[in-house]
Amino acid sequence: MRTKSATWKPATGFAGFRQNWKRDLLSGFLVSLIALPLSLGIAAASNFPPMMGVITAIAGGMIVSFFTNSELTIKGPAAGLIVIASGAVSELGRGNVNAGWQLALGTIMIAGLFQILLGLMKLPRLADFFPLSVVQGLLAAIGIMIMARQIHLAVGTIPSELDGKEPLELVAMLPNSLLHMEYHIAIVGLVSLMIMFGWRYLSFSYFKKLPPALVVLVVAIGLGRFFHLFDHPYHDFKPLINPGRFSLGFHVSLAGLTPSLLPVFIKYVMLFTLAGSLESILTVKAIDLLDPFKRRSDLSRDVAAVGAGNILAGALGGLPMISEVVRSSANVYNGGRTRQANFFHGLFLLILVLPLAEVVRMVPVAALAAMLIFVGFRLASPAKFAHIYHIGREQLIIFLVTIAAALGAGLLMGLVCGILTKIGVQLVYGVKLSHLFDPGTEVDTDHEVFYVNVPHAAVFTNYLGLKSTLEAIPKGKMVQIDFSGSPYVDHTVMDNITRFKHDYEQSGGDMELIGFEHHLALSDHPLAARRLQRQTVLS
Repeated sequence: MRTKSATWKPATGFAGFRQNWKRDLLSGFLVSLIALPLSLGIAAASNFPPMMGVITAIAGGMIVSFFTNSELTIKGPAAGLIVIASGAVSELGRGNVNAGWQLALGTIMIAGLFQILLGLMKLPRLADFFPLSVVQGLLAAIGIMIMARQIHLAVGTIPSELDGKEPLELVAMLPNSLLHMEYHIAIVGLVSLMIMFGWRYLSFSYFKKLPPALVVLVVAIGLGRFFHLFDHPYHDFKPLINPGRFSLGFHVSLAGLTPSLLPVFIKYVMLFTLAGSLESILTVKAIDLLDPFKRRSDLSRDVAAVGAGNILAGALGGLPMISEVVRSSANVYNGGRTRQANFFHGLFLLILVLPLAEVVRMVPVAALAAMLIFVGFRLASPAKFAHIYHIGREQLIIFLVTIAAALGAGLLMGLVCGILTKIGVQLVYGVKLSHLFDPGTEVDTDHEVFYVNVPHAAVFTNYLGLKSTLEAIPKGKMVQIDFSGSPYVDHTVMDNITRFKHDYEQSGGDMELIGFEHHLALSDHPLAARRLQRQTVLS
């Protein structure tokens, strides 16, 4: 018997507002308490005026919520784009942060336009092409990059000493920064870290309901006053953040875009478009799985809506936005039901930011650094490495190569090296070159039953062809997908086909994956890659 949550769905439009506004209002308020400090911290780490992160979150909530149909995701700045945003400001500005920021805004707006085009062309479905171990490797590399810089700021290192340093150089500098820390600032950073990492272990349920990032702001301000950080001279290092003015003016300027900077400009347009869209799509898919009402978002519409938001945010001086996973998860757990929760989150930020602007000026830089260290650690935690290893040792190799290449040569090179490593692993396991882009899918029908035979290797490079075949099958049918002749089925296909099966069955059909009796799973993970062990393999 199906539960009510699996059949009943909240209304949409004005009827949905009347039905759910109390729940969405409460969830939006709670999410705004999480979003305020994180938006400030992400913007500061991106070399943007901190207040511009809040502007992005406001635009993502109050504007984008009207265009997307993703009911539970929260739009705003994300830690996953810090490395790209700060790199854009640094490389485009060539030492002039303000000029770099103005040019970076141009890349954000153009990337937003490309995202709209991607959505209109229904290209977000191509996200299934990217191997999951490569995507996770890129996210872990971003987490390491974030921590490599923010640890220095958490102990009082002068920011100018970090400018222009590559991630591996920042890691090498850590012993020196720890040996020469400014202990007042380091105490603020350490206490903030203890709160961020230890808050969930509190035994007092009432306090656990408070967002730890908000608690960090309050405690850090108190410590800042105790240590006289407000008036103590720290040479060229400002221990408190300068949030900038909250203004809705037009800040973009391409006057400094010289021919020599054009390749760099184009590179960051590509990075914002690709990384922002991919991370946003992955978040929407993850939050859809958490939706108690089993709703499915239109990925193309959501990417287009985020693109429109990025054009607006960039024009106003803000960071790029995505569907952000931490705030979206909080929205689900707080009982949000419709897009109005995202709208209310933006509205509350607008209400809070004006009276709190002077309070924000009292926040120590070390506190924001601690929040971002926590975010970076979640992206690259030891549990992530263990999880990838659990899926399969070959996935760990791909994961580690992606991280190493991204840290040493940039995110785009990490993506390319990860994909090439994935293909190399598949060739080692006997996948034929002729199978890489052709699963050889065959479809037969017998009344209401559809039989889908996959005689070739089923790998990430040919999954879109398999998916197109499956999407052509009418809804509500009985479908059997037979992999008995497939010499190799990779982890990405196993994950994607399992999600597709779940969605098909939610729409009223029945789907069965068969033919794995003679396959050897490369680990005991249920979605591990599988290799055919028979001597005779159908070609």
